[in-house]
Amino acid sequence: MTDAPRHVPRRYAHLTELQPLVGQEIGLSDWIAIDQARIDLFADATDDHQWIHVDPAQAARGPFGATVAHGFLTLSLLPPFFASGMQVDGIRMGINYGLNRVRFPAPVRVGSRLRGRFKLLAYEPLEGGAQLTVEVTVEIEGGDKPACVAESVSRRYF
Repeated sequence: MTDAPRHVPRRYAHLTELQPLVGQEIGLSDWIAIDQARIDLFADATDDHQWIHVDPAQAARGPFGATVAHGFLTLSLLPPFFASGMQVDGIRMGINYGLNRVRFPAPVRVGSRLRGRFKLLAYEPLEGGAQLTVEVTVEIEGGDKPACVAESVSRRYF
């Protein structure tokens, strides 16, 4: 369901290369297409079958003119966005530590394409790794507003 890569992800030889990049963009992902099949699978996985997501006929008459992706579906795409947007050599394990802030400024209509843009907000050294706080802006191709802006906190170990 992910489109073919259009660029090479930013590659870092070691996690410590990120430390001086606080405040800067550190990656940009490939585009991911949001089709009705993906939305329906997410609805089934989460038991959220609200008509704005899964009923194309009713949604066509609704406020967005088509079905829209769940906000949490958009948020759940952060891992593949990170995977295609940046690579750090020598990482043996990464874990999601949490989120500081999440907003969904614009709906994601079916048929849209999304990508993640990453800005490093904080780098905190840990024994054997680092905790990264990254602002992820999920862009909608051709859109004026992002679909999602989130502060993702992860721990990566070398």
